[in-house]
Amino acid sequence: MTQDSTFEFERKRNRPERYDRNVTENTLKAIKKIDKVRVDREARHHAKRMKGKKAKEQREATKELEQSIHMVKAPVALQQEPSLTLPKIKVKVSQQEAEENRMEE
Repeated sequence: MTQDSTFEFERKRNRPERYDRNVTENTLKAIKKIDKVRVDREARHHAKRMKGKKAKEQREATKELEQSIHMVKAPVALQQEPSLTLPKIKVKVSQQEAEENRMEE
C-alpha cells in the first residue's frame, strides 16, 4: 500500500514546476483541443437526445388528428354543402356615413 503509484503521482504533482516555454505552449494548445472535444461531445449528446423527438411529435399529431377528424372539414365539402358556412349578410351604408369614412386628400 505504501508503494502505491497514485501517491507517487500526487507527490510529484504538488511540486512547483519551473517555467518552461515549450511546456506552456503545449499546454495552451492542449486546452484548445480539449475545449473543441468538449463542445463536439456536447453537440453530439444534444443531437442524440433530440433524435427521436420529431418522429414522436409526428406520431402524436397523427393520433390527435385521427381522434378529432370530425372537426376538420375539407373545402370541397363546404362548397357542396352551403349550410356548413355562415351566410353572407349585406349591410347598407348610408351616403352620410360613406362620406365621413372617406380619406381626406
